[in-house]
Amino acid sequence: MSVPAWPDELFEELVAGDVRQVAYVPDAGHKRLIERSLAAPGIEAVSLTTEEEGVAMLAGAFLGGQRGVLLLQSSGVGNCINMLSLPAECRIPMLMIVTMRGEWGEFNPWQITMGQGTQASLEAVGVLVNRVESAADVAPTVRASLALAYNTGRVVAVLLSQKVIGAKMFKKGDTK
Repeated sequence: MSVPAWPDELFEELVAGDVRQVAYVPDAGHKRLIERSLAAPGIEAVSLTTEEEGVAMLAGAFLGGQRGVLLLQSSGVGNCINMLSLPAECRIPMLMIVTMRGEWGEFNPWQITMGQGTQASLEAVGVLVNRVESAADVAPTVRASLALAYNTGRVVAVLLSQKVIGAKMFKKGDTK
């Protein structure tokens, strides 16, 4: 099985966009991006215990003169909704990259509710949302979203469809 190119292309867009801090909750969909961030000199990658910590961390990064990105899964978006009032009211730019669950090929019924409500929930609190359905669109969408966030002082979320990240498969006997 070949490694998809889009995570490396996405990482290069973040580097080109002067992203210096990466806040993340461990996630298989972001695995390659997290690995690249942890290994990169000049990038501070921080594992979070919950997604809303990343909103506060990136607000602080911006106030300290650095750009950051929050990596999370759609199931964690609900944890951020109240905290997103901070960057919205203070016009703090922020980029969120969200791996989607609960859609195309999903095996886990617990992922459906938030997966189906992610975009509407984000838009309801003023987040600008760009959805990606193909690997070829990941890098240009991240580039445009990073520019949109930092040129306008807005929170922007890029939703990476399960068609891009691949649907997880459950096999009888799996313990992972």
